[in-house]
Amino acid sequence: MAGALRGSIEAGGTKWICAVGTGLDDLASETRIDTTSPSETLGRVIDFFRNQPAIDSLGVASFGPLELRSDRANFGSITATPKPGWSNTDLAGTLGGALGVPVGIDTDVNGAALGEGRWGSAVGLTSFVYLTVGTGIGAGVLVDGRPLHGLVHPEIGHVAVNRHPDDGFAGLCPFHGDCFEGLASGPAISERWGDEPRQLAPALARSAAQMEAFYVAEGLRTIVFTLAPERIIVGGGVSQIDGFHQDVRSALMKTLAGYPGLSEHESEDFVVAPGLGDRSGIAGGFVLADLALAAS
Repeated sequence: MAGALRGSIEAGGTKWICAVGTGLDDLASETRIDTTSPSETLGRVIDFFRNQPAIDSLGVASFGPLELRSDRANFGSITATPKPGWSNTDLAGTLGGALGVPVGIDTDVNGAALGEGRWGSAVGLTSFVYLTVGTGIGAGVLVDGRPLHGLVHPEIGHVAVNRHPDDGFAGLCPFHGDCFEGLASGPAISERWGDEPRQLAPALARSAAQMEAFYVAEGLRTIVFTLAPERIIVGGGVSQIDGFHQDVRSALMKTLAGYPGLSEHESEDFVVAPGLGDRSGIAGGFVLADLALAAS
């Protein structure tokens, strides 16, 4: 596969990033396409790739939920998404059929995890988690070097978390109210405090940041105890709050309460920022393209 030209897509609810190259460190072309209707967005994506040198395979790291069971007729499709108009959209079939190439598809967070595993903060590891905290909360889980799938991909954003003792906010999740995402997503922060942390007065901003660290640590406790990762990478817009990762590490130590007592959990390289910054998703698309080409 050396030298093969791949296509990569990071498909989001707001924008799609499309790139062509042999890998993240060798890009021939890249573009941004706003997310509108499925037909318009996919049409513009297909036009972009048709106007590039022919690719050998395509990788798609997409928002979801996705059907990732290969024996299902709707494999590679977005299923029941809250994104208006996008439910039951066949991504893999539409793109693969139009471009005539094998397509590898997975969630945006699994794609980001794959990218971080090849080029970023998880190089050399086989079992780790990529958590994004932004408009929503989601996690990509790699176990023995492979994304974890079952009946559906993991939905870490909807696990239950203990409430902060000073928090009376009801939560924003339309399904569960005060689940992890309902209490700790970017919109939840803004709704609770009246603005983003960066726009708050210093004392209030610090209180908001500490409460956010509490909730993120609550979510990470579930990840530590159920998945036993070697490392947890936390990205997304909320993770850019000043001192975020250190605050989360400290809060995690409190909520683990000395169990299971591993020194690795206390290390500064257990909860880390993405090594690729906001490029983890597009990097993952190239890894998915590699996997699709190898399987074809």
